[in-house]
Amino acid sequence: MDRIAITGGARLEGEIVISGAKNSAIKLMAASLLTDQPLRLTNMPRLADTRFLGQLLRRLGTDIVEQDGDDGAETILHTREIVSAFAPYELVRQMRASFNVLGPLIARTGHAKVSLPGGCTIGARPVDLHLEALRALGASIDLHEGYVYAQAPRGLVGAEIEFPFVSVGATEHVMLAAVLAKGETVLKNAAREPELGDLAECLNKMGAQVSGAGTSTIRIQGVDHLNGATHSVIPDRIETGTFALAAAMAGGEVRLTKTRSDFVDTLLDKMVEAGVEVIRHNDGMTIKRNGARLKAVEIETDPYPGFATDLQAQFMALMTLADGESVIKETIFENRFMHAPELARLGADILVSGGEARVRGVETLEGAQVMATDLRASVSLVIAALAARGETVVSRVYHLDRGFERLEEKLSACGANVRRIAGTGEPED
Repeated sequence: MDRIAITGGARLEGEIVISGAKNSAIKLMAASLLTDQPLRLTNMPRLADTRFLGQLLRRLGTDIVEQDGDDGAETILHTREIVSAFAPYELVRQMRASFNVLGPLIARTGHAKVSLPGGCTIGARPVDLHLEALRALGASIDLHEGYVYAQAPRGLVGAEIEFPFVSVGATEHVMLAAVLAKGETVLKNAAREPELGDLAECLNKMGAQVSGAGTSTIRIQGVDHLNGATHSVIPDRIETGTFALAAAMAGGEVRLTKTRSDFVDTLLDKMVEAGVEVIRHNDGMTIKRNGARLKAVEIETDPYPGFATDLQAQFMALMTLADGESVIKETIFENRFMHAPELARLGADILVSGGEARVRGVETLEGAQVMATDLRASVSLVIAALAARGETVVSRVYHLDRGFERLEEKLSACGANVRRIAGTGEPED
């Protein structure tokens, strides 16, 4: 498997163009199952996750064409008919979000057999919210041998659904199903992330009637059918925040373009509190740090517009060199401090207790061999390595490839000493 080697100490200077949002693109791709007409998505990221979902959609009957357009990479998805409503484990296990084909399959065909996500136990990052919501829409749901068997032969019916806690995946999933249900669906305590607004905008272009996306109450008036459409994927706020933190960690001046600063307001406020200079522009922002030592700050993850859990690991990397003790509280996912022991291998001083990590800033980090444990943890190691003395080698970078497009290229263009070491195909320890 590939590895990434980083020699730290280089300041970053230049411009980084932000890609389309992974977390939006994969749900928009799933929306193509709802119509027999082409859905054209522009500003598409080219990632392992979009490739995995593409493999599943092709099995279900979607023709997919990838090409370059005026707005960068684009993907045309055309599901003339659903040739199979079966999503097998070997495809769904590669990416949790591919479970969200369940709702569109039920909505369009009245039945589906979809594997539970790989490694998923009902109740941990629960899909039970998804299943209970689909039941509320009239679907019959049974679980056998790791598969969800769903039936709604007379179609789905609108309902009022109040989520017990905010769930981005469940909110998106119900939206994808309810647009073809009979009558009105009202979602309460809905997620408010920008990706929800992006999905609603695309569905409305296709002929859906969705209102309130971006607020805690979303209303969906079901329609008989959807049309094709052309839609541009919003910029990736997690990639935006990641490169902003990378620039702050390494020092220098980096302009991030084709993005929106309001998507990462909470992060930028904390970066300013830590001593980073942030200049906002119409098409993004500029991040500056002149080498002065960072200040320790406290963060607590929360649903949007709070501090994103997907930026927690990257922010922890920044705090490893801050003056004083930072407190990082994780309230969204359990077991999301797996990057802390790997950062410690670089010399970080981190004490984890339950959902809280205390990071005592050190004077310097030292390069070492480290291992990525998940998507966001992997890039936190890259960020830390940018400021570490000597060389750091990050293994298991297939996690990175799931969510970051041309990471090494973008960093190298700004002066970072980053290179990919091609693997032999042998599994790593």
